[in-house]
Amino acid sequence: MNSSRANAFRKRKQITHKEVEGELNRLKKMWVLMLVTVLLLSACSSGGGGNKASEGEKTANEITIWAWDKAFNVAALETAKEAYQKQNPDLKINIIEYAQADIIQKLNTGLNSGTSSGLPNIVLIEDYRAQSFLNAYPDAFKDMSSTIKASDFAEYKLGPTAFDGKQFGVPFDSGVTGLYYRTDLLEQAGYKAADLQDITWDDYIKIGKDVKAKTGKDLITLDPNDLGLIRMMIQSAGSWYSKEDGKTPDLAGNAALKEAFVTYKAMMDANIVKLNSDWSQFVAAFNNGDVATIPTGNWITPSVRQEASQSGKWAVAPLPKMAGQSNSVHASNLGGSSWYVMNNVAGADQAADFMGKTFGSDKQLYQDLLNNIGAIGTYKPAAEGEAFDKADEFFGGQKVFADFAKWTQEIPSVNYGINTYAIEDILVVEMQNFLNGKAIDDVLADAQKQAEAQLN
Repeated sequence: MNSSRANAFRKRKQITHKEVEGELNRLKKMWVLMLVTVLLLSACSSGGGGNKASEGEKTANEITIWAWDKAFNVAALETAKEAYQKQNPDLKINIIEYAQADIIQKLNTGLNSGTSSGLPNIVLIEDYRAQSFLNAYPDAFKDMSSTIKASDFAEYKLGPTAFDGKQFGVPFDSGVTGLYYRTDLLEQAGYKAADLQDITWDDYIKIGKDVKAKTGKDLITLDPNDLGLIRMMIQSAGSWYSKEDGKTPDLAGNAALKEAFVTYKAMMDANIVKLNSDWSQFVAAFNNGDVATIPTGNWITPSVRQEASQSGKWAVAPLPKMAGQSNSVHASNLGGSSWYVMNNVAGADQAADFMGKTFGSDKQLYQDLLNNIGAIGTYKPAAEGEAFDKADEFFGGQKVFADFAKWTQEIPSVNYGINTYAIEDILVVEMQNFLNGKAIDDVLADAQKQAEAQLN
């Protein structure tokens, strides 16, 4: 009650000053009670979602994670969730599977809108794409520098997952490559396991010609619209499509890229390539026994295994190296992804804790992932143990996981930059021009001009 209302009340009743004071005190108490009631009702209204935190808060009792590939990434999350909830049963963890393309689209749409509404707490991002997000939206992702120990992970994973001196990504799977080969087909062509050690791509092509002549089988299957083989080659020599800044195209004058293009054409000219146009054709080529080798990432292992009749007929050798690049090694990477915590979504702290205590530090988790789904992580303290030391009968008793773990540590670090796929779209077209007779120097010079015009 205000003073004017008190004066009107005094005149109407003709009461004493003491009585007026008493009435004022009573009314003040009523106002306080009403105010408390309103505040309580307001709190109940805003808390209609239970204990769910509002946007921007760092805590919540529920987190959501986006990932692709039910049999691999999602399965890894389910394993991590089970391990984490043994000690943290009150945190609800929602795992949602989307296709990778859908995740990219949803992330771009949400981040461009300037709001975190509808975004997850944790998202899986392919290493080739990570820098484009970190450069464009650095404030959108949580700095994990104090949550994980970056030096515990394979060095080549740190460049793609860090930005401006901060570690944003929690490195996950290794895309470490190897040369999968059919031992029976190679033996028919006169080659043994020792003959595939320390070879160059030139040696590989010669082997392919012999295999084709003796068995009628092609050596390799390739998709003309996917230059994964080129990426494997150039990273083995510590090179990439862009310069160290991750932005400037590095195509014309790139010696490793030039040699990779020439090698690719030599394979095609040798008539040892079976073309494919999609994933199912790619897998069918080796499951059906049409090709003798698969130079690719270790994630192909489950697809190789699915043809049970070929058990004992496969082995894995180190990746061939580039003959003309003195720094080329027998190790490279193809694909691979890492986890990112969204900074401005409710539950950021819980999401970071989940990541830190699972993929960021749990050695047993990585043993379980290897045993259960064949996922090779890049967490170095977990690169040993019973799971890695198992002889694999499908691969003729070879300890393939131990070999992949060793090769992971040998992968050269490169900056994938922000334009890997945009540049590759240009190179796919120019590769066809090269195969059709265009001079290699003109091919790379024109690719350079296009990249500079489109991306700068």
